[in-house]
Amino acid sequence: MNSWRTVGEISAGAEHAFSSLEAVFALSGERIASDPLSEVIRVNIGGQRFYVKRYWAAGKGLRRFIGRPRVEAEWQNLQHFHDWGIAVAPLVAWGQQRRAGFFQRGALITLEVSGTTDMAAMALAGDSRLADPLWVRRISEQLASATRILHDHRFAHNDLKWRNLLVNEAGELFLIDCPSGDFWWGPLLRHRIVKDLACLDKVARYTLSRTQRLRFFLLYRQQARIGPGDKALIKKVLTYFEGRE
Repeated sequence: MNSWRTVGEISAGAEHAFSSLEAVFALSGERIASDPLSEVIRVNIGGQRFYVKRYWAAGKGLRRFIGRPRVEAEWQNLQHFHDWGIAVAPLVAWGQQRRAGFFQRGALITLEVSGTTDMAAMALAGDSRLADPLWVRRISEQLASATRILHDHRFAHNDLKWRNLLVNEAGELFLIDCPSGDFWWGPLLRHRIVKDLACLDKVARYTLSRTQRLRFFLLYRQQARIGPGDKALIKKVLTYFEGRE
């Protein structure tokens, strides 16, 4: 069984190139990333650039046979983000192929957000914008808001790293790449929230000042100062990766 859908305003050439899952897997382009489960290529069609993520496995371990395939999780999570008002790369096509109920392959395609770079690359290159307090404040406000919205919906990204944060030349933030995000409850949600915040701070502690990191936390908590219970949460965030690396 095949399921495939295209949406959005794309050129006639792109509509043809993305007309089916078979057509998408026949595409060639610039390889951006790959792993044992998937690959990402960039293609230029009709003056528009797209990122094509193709999966040939549902996931790792038992997820290969049961549960929601990673490609399905990724397109559903991007739709959730859009519905919640979080900026993401526009989703233009997605779908999967199953045989006898088991996942065979799948893909999702997003339109490139022009003029963007990921924040991990910015930190590695020593981008001058990270030394601009006003620019950092603006990005911190957007990121704190997006992170809070996720957690208010009992959703954890589970890979909320700087490499999955895009910023454009206008100082606008976009979230990308969320195949392992999901809804959680109770202690499991609290643990995943700590992980999300720790992933963000993993690069921030080497790139931003302590004052900027604290300001992000207060923006996330929507508070003017540290409140009851905040110190315990901060300690969990700061020590999350101890002994894990």
